[in-house]
Order: sequence, then C-alpha cells, then structure tokens
Amino acid sequence: MALAILVLFSTISLTVEKHYCGSNLVDVAVFSKVEKCDSEMRAHTETSVQKKSCCTDEVEVVLGQEELNTSSLDDLDYGQKIFLSSFVYSYIDLFKGETKGLVHHKYYISPSLIVDIQVLNQVFVI
Repeated sequence: MALAILVLFSTISLTVEKHYCGSNLVDVAVFSKVEKCDSEMRAHTETSVQKKSCCTDEVEVVLGQEELNTSSLDDLDYGQKIFLSSFVYSYIDLFKGETKGLVHHKYYISPSLIVDIQVLNQVFVI
C-alpha cells in the first residue's frame, strides 16, 4: 500500500499560482485560479487610460516523474528466478492465517463412572 502511494505522489504534477500586490502575498492556489486584489479589478473595469498595475502573478510548475521503470519476470536471469521461487515457497506459510485443528473426539461421550474400581479394590500404581 505504501509503495502505491509513493508511486502516486512521485508522478503527480502540480501548478502553484501566487498573487502578489506590491511585496505582499495575497493569494496562493494549487488546484484553482488565484483571486485578484480589489485595485486590479477596478483598473480593468475603468475605461480610462490604465496605468501599470503593482500586482504580479507567479506560476510555479512542479513536475512529477514522467517515466516509470517497469520490469517483468522475464528480465531476471535463471539464478535470480530460482532464488525468488525458493524464497517464496519457503516463506509462504508465514503469511497464512492460523487454521483450526480437527478435533477427533468432538462427539465422543465418555461412559459414566458409577464406582472407582481402583479405590474399591485398593489397587494403586506406585
């Protein structure tokens, strides 16, 4: 499970957008668009001559791994295949769950003792 998560996060590409007004960071967005500040919105709505905005946008692209190295069992040589198969065969029982043993005397009903014959005859094994 951990290896699958590691592969997933190593192949993801992200785009991080940052919006600055002057030297102040206003908004950071990873999966959406950044929100512009109010002064920049007003400048775009006015029809008069626009002056240069003090706001800047930064876009950082974090690229993930593009190629994954995949190998198959055919890439192994004969000695590695023998070692791998013997290792799996030897240790496969470690990962099995514990099974319940077969109880042979499950339905056996013992005879009822009316008298204890050893005590009755006073015969004891010493």
